[in-house]
Amino acid sequence: MKNQEERYMKKSISILLILIIVLSLFVISGNAADYQWKIQHIRPIGTSIDKDVNWLVDQIKEKSNGRIVIDIYPASQLGDYTVVQERVGLGDVEMQLACLGTTMDPGLMIQSLPYIVSNWKEAGVLYTTGSPLMNVVADLLKKQNLKLISGWPCYFGGICLTKEPPAPADPDIPKKIKIRVPPQKSFELCADALGYLATPIAWSEAFTSLQTGIVDGAIGAGAEGYYSNFRDLAKYYLAVNDHFEMWYFYMNLDLWNSLSQEDQQIIQNLGFELEHKRFAIAEEEEKANEQRLRDYGIKVINFTDEELARFAKKIKENVWPKLRNDIGPEIMDAVLSK
Repeated sequence: MKNQEERYMKKSISILLILIIVLSLFVISGNAADYQWKIQHIRPIGTSIDKDVNWLVDQIKEKSNGRIVIDIYPASQLGDYTVVQERVGLGDVEMQLACLGTTMDPGLMIQSLPYIVSNWKEAGVLYTTGSPLMNVVADLLKKQNLKLISGWPCYFGGICLTKEPPAPADPDIPKKIKIRVPPQKSFELCADALGYLATPIAWSEAFTSLQTGIVDGAIGAGAEGYYSNFRDLAKYYLAVNDHFEMWYFYMNLDLWNSLSQEDQQIIQNLGFELEHKRFAIAEEEEKANEQRLRDYGIKVINFTDEELARFAKKIKENVWPKLRNDIGPEIMDAVLSK
C-alpha cells in the first residue's frame, strides 16, 4: 500500500512539473516580441551613431515592454544607404538612420543644399523636426513610402585630400585636383565652384578610388567620416563647411500606419529625444574629430569667417540658380523664404 502511495505521489509530481513547464512556455510565448525589425546605419560599431542607435532600440524595446525588438546592422551591412533607402520603402528592411539618396527624387537635394546654413545656431533652427525644411523632407519621403521620424545632426562638411591644394582659401583658383563627390548634382556643382574636378562615386567605392588614385580627394563628408574611413589615406582636411550633414531616422510608411497610436508615439518621442540629445553635443564632437585628424598626422586647414563667406557667396550666386529647377522652385521658395 505504501509503495502504491509513493508511486502515486511521484506520478502526481511528474504531472505537476510537466504542467509547470507547459505553463512557463505559454508565459514565455506571451512575452515574445510582437515585432522583430531591422535597422541599418552606415558607421562601424562603437562610433557615435552606433551608440545612439543602440540607445534608441533599447529604449524602444523598454518603452514597448519588449513588444518591439530591433536588430542593428552597422557599417552598411545590408547595402549602400541608397539601396537600403529603397529597400525600406519596399518593406524589405524596416528602418534606417543614414543620409538620404536623391536619385529617386532630386527635390531631396534641398536638405544638403551647399551653404544653406553657415553655423550651428542656424542649423539648430533649420534642421529641427517641425521646421519648414524638415516638413518638406518628410513630404518628399512619403512619396517613397517612407515615414520620417526625426533627424540626427552630424557635422559641417569638408574636403579631404591626398595632396596639398594651391590657394585653398581662393575658390577662383583652379586646384587641378580630382575629387570624389556623391552621385548628386549639388555636390558636383559645389566641388566645381570651389575649384576642384568633380567625379561622382558612391560612398562604398570611395576608399578604393582614393587608394588606387582614381581621385585624390573627396567631398560629401566631414571630419568624423574621413577619420572613420580615410585616415590612412588622407593628408589634408579642409573645413570648408560646404554643407550641413544631417542623417535621417525613417521607417517603412505602411508599417508605421499599421502600428497602434501608442507604438507610434513611443517611436516618435524617442526619435525627438535622440535628435535633441545629438544637437546638444554635435558641435563639440565636430571639433573633437578635427583634433583626431590632427593627432593622426593629417593637416587640418580651417578658414576665417570672411573666407567661408566668400565660398558661400560664390556657391549661392553660381550653384543655387542651377539647382533651382532640379530641386523645384516651390521647394526652394518654401525653405529659403522662411
